[in-house]
Amino acid sequence: MIKGLKEFLEEKLSLLDFIEGVIPGEIKVGNATGERLVVKYKYSTISGAKLIARSGNSNQEVFVITKFPEKLKKVIEDL
Repeated sequence: MIKGLKEFLEEKLSLLDFIEGVIPGEIKVGNATGERLVVKYKYSTISGAKLIARSGNSNQEVFVITKFPEKLKKVIEDL
């Protein structure tokens, strides 16, 4: 898991009652710089939503299982 993602998932997403599960995905190395974790809502899926987390020069997909992807999108955008 990329730097800061585990803490983000535990402190922010695990507290939401409409989240049924979280599946960390593939880690890719990108060209961006910076140490701060940035999480963005990418799109809705059949089982919930896909997020993209960026920290340093690493990107990681995060799949969230929920019946309310629009609620999740609002929470992520408000962070």
